[in-house]
Amino acid sequence: MINALPPAVILILGALAVPFLKGRIRQAWMLLLPVLSFINLLAIPEGSHWAVSFMDYELVFGKMDRLSLIFGYIFHLVAFIANLYALHVEDDVQNVAALVYAGAALGVTFAGDFFSLFAFWETLTISATFLILARRTPGALGAGFRYFMVHVAGGLCLLAGIIIHVQQTGSAEFGFIGLNGLASHLIFLGFGVNCAWPLLHNWLTDAYPAATITGTIFLSAFTTKTAVYVLARAYPGTEALIWIGAIMAGFPIFYAVIENDLRRVLAYSLINQVGFMVVGIGIGTELAVNGAVAHAFNDILFKGLLFMTMGAVMYRTGKINATDLGGLYKSMPWTCAFCIVGAASISAFPLFSGFVSKSMVMEAAAHGDMRFIWFILLFASAGVFHHAGIKIPFFAFYSHDSGLRCKEAPRHMLLAMGLTAFACIFIGSFPRFLYDLLPYATDYQPYTTSHVLAQTQLLFFSALAFTLLLLSGIYPAEIRSINIDSDWVYRKGGRGFYALADKAFGGLNSWCDRIFVRQVPELLSRFFAEPGGNVQKHGLRLMAGAAGGDRDLSEEEAMIERRSRSAAYPVGIGVLLAVLFLAVISFLFFV
Repeated sequence: MINALPPAVILILGALAVPFLKGRIRQAWMLLLPVLSFINLLAIPEGSHWAVSFMDYELVFGKMDRLSLIFGYIFHLVAFIANLYALHVEDDVQNVAALVYAGAALGVTFAGDFFSLFAFWETLTISATFLILARRTPGALGAGFRYFMVHVAGGLCLLAGIIIHVQQTGSAEFGFIGLNGLASHLIFLGFGVNCAWPLLHNWLTDAYPAATITGTIFLSAFTTKTAVYVLARAYPGTEALIWIGAIMAGFPIFYAVIENDLRRVLAYSLINQVGFMVVGIGIGTELAVNGAVAHAFNDILFKGLLFMTMGAVMYRTGKINATDLGGLYKSMPWTCAFCIVGAASISAFPLFSGFVSKSMVMEAAAHGDMRFIWFILLFASAGVFHHAGIKIPFFAFYSHDSGLRCKEAPRHMLLAMGLTAFACIFIGSFPRFLYDLLPYATDYQPYTTSHVLAQTQLLFFSALAFTLLLLSGIYPAEIRSINIDSDWVYRKGGRGFYALADKAFGGLNSWCDRIFVRQVPELLSRFFAEPGGNVQKHGLRLMAGAAGGDRDLSEEEAMIERRSRSAAYPVGIGVLLAVLFLAVISFLFFV
């Protein structure tokens, strides 16, 4: 028995009190919750805790080991920093959704069974959707709806896999799965949606730039990183992940280079960096998994820092397109400096955090003699320096002078960015503090002469290439445009499917409407207006037709109609109708 709460509880339950708090009390509460939750986490020993029986299965809300703990540490740190950055926000929707979102990420991380994992997985989706919708613009509403639909589809895929897996194995325990059947493939795909795999990635580049300024900071930290965690838990050493990750690392570079919206550039960059992690998990060796986890830890910090600097620019200027910015180093020098720290970290400059983690994955690929994969990762490293290391700070703070003159970012934003920048430099300078937290013990040494020289050469030649391309006019110009990604296929395909479905099912609906809603009721209405008379007239016509000739029936039909209206039938006809009625009832009863 331990004197602590399940890791997700404090943030999720604490969020419920937020709407009742105002002003500085609310601000203090938002900062206090991650601190209390982190202290609570430190009090939980390794092992499985809070096991609850549910329908002959065991739910475990606290599976504590080195893999889950390192994700728990960084999730708490970024929750605190993001709340500090968002201290000016007094929006119930954003504040509550942010805390629930962070709590759900902890719930996924420490879930020891599939059922509680799925519950927190879907809580992630719902709370993230509110962070997008909270911007309250038409673009945000559309992006939020698409985000929700994509993740619901992924969640259904995951749920189907879980049900089949539990039925086949008789256990709901969440651990190593591997690709070995339908259930494992469905779970694999469900995780892949949140990981933004190629062709499943559009929700990320669509939704993150559309979310609120502060919401994007939270979004960049949790959804993809929880996916990385579950893949590291369930599918280490799965070869397919090597190729998926390599594609993720490579293709976003081309989109990021031509993208004008700088937050969308960072969204593509996020996919690029997650690609490194996925490759590491796919390789599956201790060095590779350590590299994937270390890079996830660092990416949360430096990518969050870059999103924070662009958020500060957007907060002060109201603009985020590269064509509208430039020259802001004069007005926002501290923000500019923090952006450069983030850019240096993501580009893996020596003494910055990316340098000590990205190389672990590349070295693992080299040890496995995966030359082609190693080359793709090298190309991706150069590419990320182009679009995130140079493009972001250059077009936002230097380039041409946009004429924008604004205040420096608010103090709490600067403090949040400063803390994150310090962490990036500290980890890059003293990586042992990070290495001691990794799932496997490691003696990896990033600061070897060959590694420092090789990485420095790569970065300087990349910078030289950027400069030459820019001066020669070959570098893609920043223009106001809409870049088409693979979502064009399903957006156009969706419209085509809708048109086809409308034509097919709409036609069927019109036919049913004409027959069963209008014609049949009309016929029945006319028949039952004079049922006896209509039966007699129909019988009369049948007998006349059987007799042959052109007998005029108008007088007899008129007489039948008068009798029907006056209800004055001959006794024989009444008996005949009664017999027919009984015959129909008997037929229905016996048949």
